[in-house]
Amino acid sequence: METEYASGMSQPLTTARNGQSLGTAFSNIKTGPGIAYFPAISLSFKESVAFNFGSRPLRYPVEGYLPLQNPPTADLVKANRLLGYIKTVLSTTIDTQEGKLLEKDSSGWQLQGEPTVLVTLAHIFNYFAPLMCKVYLVEDVLMNFLLSILEGGGSVEEHPLIQQLLDLFWLLMEDHEVNECLKQLMMSLLRAYRFSPIIPDLGFQIHYLRLTAAILRHEKSRKYLLSNVLFDVLRSVVFFYIKTPLRVKEAGLEELIPTTWWPTRFDKEGRDEREPREESAEERLRRRAYERGCQRLKKRIEVVEELQVQILRLMLNNKDKGTGEASRYIFLNKFRKFLQENASNRGNPTVLCPPEYMVCFLHRLITAIRGYWDEGKRKSPGTVSSEEAYVPPQLFYNGKVDYFDLQRLGGLLSHLKKTLKDDLASKANIIIDPSEIQATSMDDLDEDEESGAAQQRPFGAAAMGGALARPSWLSSPTLGRANRFLSTATVSLMTPRRPLAPPEKVKVRTLAVEQRTEEDIEGSHGNDGLLLGRPLEEPDQPITEKSLLEILDGIVMMYNLSVHQQLGKMVVVSDDVHEYAVALKDTEEKIARCPSRRPDILEELQKSQKVFSEKLNHLSRRLAWINATIYSKEKMLDVYWLLRVCIRTIEHADNTGSLFAFAPEFYLNVAMNSYSALKNYFSPSNSMEELPGYEDTLTQLAAILAKHFADPRIVGTDIKDSLMQALASYVCYPQSLRAVERIPEEQRVAMMRNLLAPYEQRPWAQTNWILVRLWRGCGFGYRYTRLPHLLKTKPEDANLPSLQKPCPSLLLQRHMAELLSQDKDMAASFLNSVLNQLNWAFSEFIGMIQEIQQAAERPERNFVDTRQLKVCATCFDLSVSLLRVLEMTVTLVPEIFLDWTRPSAELLLRRLAQLLNQVLNRVTAERNLFDRVVNLRLPGLESVDHYPILVAVTGILVRILVDSDRQGVSRAAAVLLSDPCFQLHSIQHLLGKSETATGGGPPPPSDRKHFSLHAYTDYISAEEEQKVEQMLTFLTEESKQAAASAAPTSEEDLCPICYAHPISAIFKPCSHKSCKACINQHLMNNKDCFFCKATITGVEDYSKPASS
Repeated sequence: METEYASGMSQPLTTARNGQSLGTAFSNIKTGPGIAYFPAISLSFKESVAFNFGSRPLRYPVEGYLPLQNPPTADLVKANRLLGYIKTVLSTTIDTQEGKLLEKDSSGWQLQGEPTVLVTLAHIFNYFAPLMCKVYLVEDVLMNFLLSILEGGGSVEEHPLIQQLLDLFWLLMEDHEVNECLKQLMMSLLRAYRFSPIIPDLGFQIHYLRLTAAILRHEKSRKYLLSNVLFDVLRSVVFFYIKTPLRVKEAGLEELIPTTWWPTRFDKEGRDEREPREESAEERLRRRAYERGCQRLKKRIEVVEELQVQILRLMLNNKDKGTGEASRYIFLNKFRKFLQENASNRGNPTVLCPPEYMVCFLHRLITAIRGYWDEGKRKSPGTVSSEEAYVPPQLFYNGKVDYFDLQRLGGLLSHLKKTLKDDLASKANIIIDPSEIQATSMDDLDEDEESGAAQQRPFGAAAMGGALARPSWLSSPTLGRANRFLSTATVSLMTPRRPLAPPEKVKVRTLAVEQRTEEDIEGSHGNDGLLLGRPLEEPDQPITEKSLLEILDGIVMMYNLSVHQQLGKMVVVSDDVHEYAVALKDTEEKIARCPSRRPDILEELQKSQKVFSEKLNHLSRRLAWINATIYSKEKMLDVYWLLRVCIRTIEHADNTGSLFAFAPEFYLNVAMNSYSALKNYFSPSNSMEELPGYEDTLTQLAAILAKHFADPRIVGTDIKDSLMQALASYVCYPQSLRAVERIPEEQRVAMMRNLLAPYEQRPWAQTNWILVRLWRGCGFGYRYTRLPHLLKTKPEDANLPSLQKPCPSLLLQRHMAELLSQDKDMAASFLNSVLNQLNWAFSEFIGMIQEIQQAAERPERNFVDTRQLKVCATCFDLSVSLLRVLEMTVTLVPEIFLDWTRPSAELLLRRLAQLLNQVLNRVTAERNLFDRVVNLRLPGLESVDHYPILVAVTGILVRILVDSDRQGVSRAAAVLLSDPCFQLHSIQHLLGKSETATGGGPPPPSDRKHFSLHAYTDYISAEEEQKVEQMLTFLTEESKQAAASAAPTSEEDLCPICYAHPISAIFKPCSHKSCKACINQHLMNNKDCFFCKATITGVEDYSKPASS
């Protein structure tokens, strides 16, 4: 965009954008002595601006106005005249026999041949070359001349003149002149590409990309630009970006997509709910017309994308070895440096590549390397096709590829190299010699050692000083050095003398340009290059050219750095379309209902309708652009390919055993994130189910999550949390849950064993949530998606995993039952830890609601800290989910509590009864604290309600008191009733009955509604209600009998610890006494006597001797 301000003494100030006048900005401006105006601009975060006051040609000059800086008129005349002479010479040929000058078509001109022509051109260039170092002249004269050559259309290859001209430049100009000229030319092209407005056929973008491709086709120029300009001086990534038009009108999208359309009804998944058959004929026509418009737009964008891929393929050429190192290897080192800057300078926006550029660069790079990969496969059929691409594990530990300071799965690289030194030697034949690591920093190394050290350092430091640095094609390794390298290569496979990583002292930015050569990357004659140190588990099959593997590794890193985040950001447009569509539909319904006597309301509604329609017209065209450039089917396949690359890479790395720890964390992150992107960001326009091999991929990813969420080789807490969250989200959706069920049985059982590890010294809340999801849909009154009291409110995001319909897994429940019934010790420690955490979570919750209640009652301060509310709600949710896991365990393996031949069964049942009674008493007491806080309905405490917690407790009670065998029921009832906290009215409360009402006394006052399971007929089946009635009747009878038969116990016969049960155990050797429940619980964590601290060696039954 270019804007000019024009002002005279009394003239108004006017502005123009892209040559179009925007009208008067200010009029009646005061001028005269003492008044001065200064131009200023306001930018938001990460925005930048470049001013052109005339140092370069104005792109949109306004008639009658001049830039502040005068154009170099004399030089322009001179340059244009000299260019005219050059054109004349190019279109002239000498007929030597006739001695005549003949005209010919300049497009076929060739450099070799007539000496007279060359001498003439040399004279002209004597004057022309110095002018071509000036920005203004390069942009105005040279760039326009070169663009005019390509104007005739046809492919870039059909215009050999540009190649010949560049040969001429290198021949007749001084090196520093060519360098400066090419640098300025590329910068002008980049600016022109970046700032040209979007027009319907993207003509400007295509024009500038064609010239860029033509220049990069020239080998010498390409290598110079790659070495010194494309990554060091300018952001060449801009060439791969297709900007989104800010204004639909200017981009001509109205002509391209004349008919707009948007989905009219969405289901909870965010997909268009209407079946095609329900669509009206008019709607169908509109949708099809819109889709045709989108296709037209996509075809135009594809032309630009093809040119961008063509440019990348030129940069990745590895056959141009005529003038030194091939382009691909220069690109590789620059690309790695580019990644390093983006990985390490996350806080510095000037160095960072904007994420929207990264997305486009990633897709073009994938297309380019897959093209080269498959060409290689056709030439040597023994290699792997790009469909099966992966990054071999050697790259992660042999030090040939620099991962900067990025986190490895096993922690810090220096620590891994110390601890896994022996494994590296035995599995990969890589020996780390500590003295060698220090030796590389000494100055007296021979040249061979030095070249070895150079590769190990972070490669790709910038050429300090642009044109002064020697281009890499001048400094290719000498033959002697190459021969010496080959002779040591075979030795170094067994015992590499090179260090595995850069010496810590070396700073990346101060290094001179020390670049790895092709030989170090591709390897030769017994030297594996990048794949040095192949472990035995890796197949001995060549994969592809090794340089492509490093680029692939870089692509995965790019996705992790900013691409995923950007994909998530751009979804906003389709969300906006959805919101406006809902608003429009709502408005139209209101218009239909509006009474005729209120024309004022009708007018307002029609205004709203117009605003929403206009906004939707604009947004649906903008969405068409975004769907074509970011969320198209082809882009989806790219992300899917990347997901599969990560899955295969992780599987291969996992096979190496302990060396898996060397793999960088970002591979696991990208596997999880790319799946999430495919599922959530591409979904409405492209369905994931249509992807090839989708179900197998889902199963492979499920196997990775199931195996690695508790993998001891992975140490980073963040990555462990991410894996657990991914698995938790995976089991919420039927499709991905089925994928977990499809993984091999051995892996499923191992996963369940990890989920059932004791809830101590580990993040248990996530794994508990996974177990709850596997149960949800099977528990008592546990078939709900949202809680009954929240149904009237609209969820913020209906796609959240927690809001999915229940989909329990009977298969995984069966594995859990088998594990808990077979492994008695594991069952006891798991359940004890669940009971401990329930005790903690519920106590914390009660403590917090006391504070909240006090704060709410204080007159001077009527607000409660939102963070405290959040923690309180979390403790409540944890209590409910822990109760559900207990219900799941009691249902699947009741014998853990009721079969008293198991050593800890009685104790577990007593602890369970104690906790259930506490929860019931706290939640059901008349006018209690819980009631008061629930009735406050504070924002943040929405999930806190009677239903979820009471239904979970009821589920456990029903299971042990109604659904068990007779012996189990009597044991459970005895333990429950003997607990001092047991109160029958808490059970009656579940059915909305009160103690007085059942006893025939007066009914309670009717000012307050009681909780009652009867009120939730949609959530609780008649059979379930009947069981609760049955349980209440049974407990009422039992408690009457217990009260009648219980002989009063004197105080000295009660346990001195709990004062709830009679003394029933005596300790050896000290003979102190307590009840069995207290001592059993105490001995789980401690071996000392309560009273005298002597070590207890045994516990025996004790019964009071009969009194004489």
